[in-house]
Amino acid sequence: MHAIRLHAFGPAQNLSYEEVPSPVPDEGQVRIDVRVSGVHLIETTLRRGLPVGPHEPPALPVTPGAEVAGVVGAVGPGVSGDWLGRRVVAQLELGSGYAEQAVATVDSLHRIPDHLDDGTAVAMITTGSTAVGVLAVAQLTSHDVVLVMAAAGGLGSLFVQAARHAGALVVAVAGGPAKVDRVRTLGADAAVDYREADWPAHVRKALDGRDMSVVFDGVGGRLGRAALELLGPGGRFLLHGWAAGEPTEITTRDLVERQLTATWAIGQNMIPAGGPSELAARALDEAAAGRLVPLITRFPLQRAADAHAALEARETEGKVVLTV
Repeated sequence: MHAIRLHAFGPAQNLSYEEVPSPVPDEGQVRIDVRVSGVHLIETTLRRGLPVGPHEPPALPVTPGAEVAGVVGAVGPGVSGDWLGRRVVAQLELGSGYAEQAVATVDSLHRIPDHLDDGTAVAMITTGSTAVGVLAVAQLTSHDVVLVMAAAGGLGSLFVQAARHAGALVVAVAGGPAKVDRVRTLGADAAVDYREADWPAHVRKALDGRDMSVVFDGVGGRLGRAALELLGPGGRFLLHGWAAGEPTEITTRDLVERQLTATWAIGQNMIPAGGPSELAARALDEAAAGRLVPLITRFPLQRAADAHAALEARETEGKVVLTV
């Protein structure tokens, strides 16, 4: 089989398309004949040899990737043969998802609904799960006025759709005219380009005197701080990342004087009683019902280096996947 291998930390071009032995499922595992693999922004940082939060750079050489969808082609000892031939999506405990075949534990498998394509399933197993978890923390209502940062991204595009379904007024912030136009098609009431220096003024104009009540911030840095300044009294600020390189700076004085609530909305704060698996199942159900439709940018497996480069340059929309 073929897989993407990383032998030395560095630029995206260090990812190479190679022939490697097929994996053999161990006890409690299955081999998935992969059709689509997910690419995560965190993986681009780990590829450079840098840690990301609790994630340390992997031992080399390595095949990156932790999200796959495909068909069960083989089962290991102790696994029912009923899994053979089933379409499944999984988050891999051992990684190695950028490949034509991958091994997953049977407990990590989710069956893909017949009418759901593999790319959508991959997008929802992790990015969709995170979105569903953050939205549970947000508790949006029809009275909310919502600002979504990085609205053309994997999470942001889902937040825009969910806020519209809740009946909230939605202002979407994205980078560049093409992405601004794209988020309008998702149902945003207004869309603003953060590359314009006076973008907060455009947001205020769109609000027409209304107070912003919720901000979804996965950007951080100065853009996140500018978004915080747009919140009205009693507003809710939900942090779910810092693509800018550092989290949004928030002080206790901000919270007290402006009566704000700020929440780190991922991790344990969003995990339901049923654990991450329950979140993944909810996310797949939302996609199957058509309530959340992920944006997807696709690259062939052999162009994984191009996928990483485009993701780092912010040239992609939604979830980036590799097709096999």
